[in-house]
Parts: sequence; structure tokens; C-alpha cells
Amino acid sequence: MKVLVATYGSRGDVQPYVALGKGLQAAGHEVIVATSERFRDFVVAHGLPYGFLSDKLLAIIDTDLGRTLMETTDNLFQVARRLVGMARQVGPLQRTLVRDGWVVAKSAAPDLIVFHPKVFGGPHYAEKLGVPAVLALPIPLFVPTAARPSMGFPDLNLGGRYNRATYVLTEKVMEWSIRGHVRRWRTEQGLVPHDHCSILKTPHGRPLPVLHAVSRHVVPRPPDWPDQAMMTGYWFLDQADRWRPPAELKRFLDSGPPPVYVGFGSMAGRSPARMGRIVMEALAKAGVRGVVATGWGGVRLERPSSSVMVIDQVPHDWILPRVAAAVHHGGAGTVAATLRAGVPSVVVPFFGDQPFWGKRVHALGAAARPIPRKRLTAAGLAAAIREVLDDPGFLRRAQELGEKIRRERGVENAVQAVEKLLHQL
Repeated sequence: MKVLVATYGSRGDVQPYVALGKGLQAAGHEVIVATSERFRDFVVAHGLPYGFLSDKLLAIIDTDLGRTLMETTDNLFQVARRLVGMARQVGPLQRTLVRDGWVVAKSAAPDLIVFHPKVFGGPHYAEKLGVPAVLALPIPLFVPTAARPSMGFPDLNLGGRYNRATYVLTEKVMEWSIRGHVRRWRTEQGLVPHDHCSILKTPHGRPLPVLHAVSRHVVPRPPDWPDQAMMTGYWFLDQADRWRPPAELKRFLDSGPPPVYVGFGSMAGRSPARMGRIVMEALAKAGVRGVVATGWGGVRLERPSSSVMVIDQVPHDWILPRVAAAVHHGGAGTVAATLRAGVPSVVVPFFGDQPFWGKRVHALGAAARPIPRKRLTAAGLAAAIREVLDDPGFLRRAQELGEKIRRERGVENAVQAVEKLLHQL
């Protein structure tokens, strides 16, 4: 079987799909991974053929507007105004993304397309090629349930009707943002330009199989989900065995007690230097050593101290088992990695699904109460770090979850689900 795995976004949107691609490849299938050009070397380094998708849409994150959108705000008018401003830039790039994805799909001639929702052309490419498609999600965002509201909506305790309505609205917003681009592409390809563009259905209205790369131990599977919505467990890409740490990092870790890891991934707010000052002061106030990963520039340390090691990036599965706690943004992949390592967290959510994950790991007893980025202070961060280090309950609950997650074998479950779906369709 030849499988096209198509994904787009930050490292957290790519790494799990590379893990799935490797799992499919190990099971004897031919795989190509299509994603942003900035991850070309990452895909190829893991032995997978690469399919080109333009990097320009992601590059907006590096602009002043993109950084501003990562600054959380309680003013809904400001949020709406910023989104409209970004939409004017994003539209043409979304059209490019649809066309890039089709070039890859047509060339790959797959038997099956597994797609991230940001590669929203996936089911339409599948229709044109006459093959099935599977929606793959790193977060439980679209499939409606009465159990809880969709991410980004407040839990107002209004019951199942409200909760389900939030998923419908989430999908409608997605549909609104992509409908025109999909219609234009379908017309160009001689396909019927449907008025609807549901991410959960084929262009002809049949439900799509949905794989969630999420652990049921972290987010229980809702009892009212349809059978085609599956929760496989996390898709981890293990890199510890092949990654060689810099000698300086190894010396630092060996020279004292386990440090606190600090990393905000691809989150890059407007003031990385200010974030760096807060982090340095907090580590000093908490009386702990630190390993700070600068990532895509979310943190800039102007005056590192001897008790803090600064590194560009480091595989989570290598560093997290070697630290006492982790301070991070609450991205789905980082949450999964910290829990698997059995490490307690302090979550500083920026936007999107991150507040949900911060609240969730706190509710599970594996993290301090989340600190929204705009309310972050050195004193508050230091207090949260000391809380998770001084209360052994945080470590115990993180370790208990880690044991359960390590037994799940999410990639294997996903590969089996894909193979079963292909035989059924």
C-alpha cells in the first residue's frame, strides 16, 4: 500500500505524522510525507520521502502580525480584528497550499491519503484520485461530543447541547476559511464545486474516519463519539538513540542536581528578551538550575548564568527524563512528551489549544495551575516551579500517567487502524 501523509504547521503538527509515516513504513508500506519546506531535512533524516509544500504560510508567524496573534487577549474585538488582518495575507497562500498539495498527491498516486486538517485539500485530492482519505488529528478538536466544549470555548456548564454546538461552530469557521479555495480548485480540476466543505466528511457527505493521536488516559474517549472516531494514543517519534548531545550540555547535566527544562517551542511572542529575563529571574528565585531551549525565538537570554544552560533545541525524549520539571507552552506534543517522561509541568499557554492542555494536566495532578503568558511574572513562575518540585504528589501522578502512556503503543495502534480501514473501504 502506498500512503500519502500530508501535514502542515509547527513542529508539533509535523513530528507525530513523521512517527506515523515511519510506523507505516516499518509495516511494509510505501510512504511519502508532504509538509512545509522548513521540515524537508527533518523528514528525509528519518528515512521518508518528502513532498513539497510552500513555507510561506508558516512564515507569517515570524512577522509582527503573527507574533501579535500569539499574544493572548481577553478583548474579543481585538482578536477578531487581528484575525481579519491576517486573513488578507493568508488567503492567497492558502490557495498556493491547495495547489502544492495536489502536485504532491498527483505525483505520489497513493492508495490512501492521511491528512492533517491544515492540508484541507486532502479529501478532495482523494476524490480526484479515486482513493480513500483519513483525517488525522493531534487534538480532539472537530468531532462533536456532549461531554465537553470544543477547545477555545469556555466551559459554561450549559449541558450537552451547548457543548456539541461549539464543535459545529468550530467546523463552520474552518469551512468558512477554506470553502472558496477548495471550490476554485475543484472547478479547475473539473469536479463538482460543492457548497459544503466539511473537514469531517467526504465531498459527497460520507463521514470520514478520524484518527486522534491522543491518549485516553489524558483525554477520555467521549461515549457519544461515532465509531469512525478513534483514539489511538500518542504518536511518538523517538530520537534519543540517534541524537548526540553537545559535550557542554552533558557536562552541565552531570555537574549538579537535575535542572528544570524551559522551552516554548515555536511560540514566539513580541518580546522574547522580556520572556528571557522572566525565565532567568524565576529560575534564580526558585533556586534551581535550568536548561533553556530557545526554539524558534520565543526566549532570548541576554545574560545567561553559570546555573543555566542555553541550547537551540533538544529532543524531548532525550532531555525530559533527565530533568526535575518542565516549563512549557502546553502544546499537545510537549504535553504528551512530558507526561510520557513522568515529569511534572508548569504550563504557560500562549493561545489556541494550549489553555485546554494546561488545565487538563493540572486537573490530572501532573502540573501546577497554568499561568497564561500575559500574566506571567518571575515571582509567579518561581512559585509554580517550587510548587511542583516541593509537593511529591505532582511527581507521583506524572509518573503514574507516564507508565500508562508508555504502554499504549499509539503508532502501532494507528497503523493497524489505517490497515483495517483500507480493507473496509
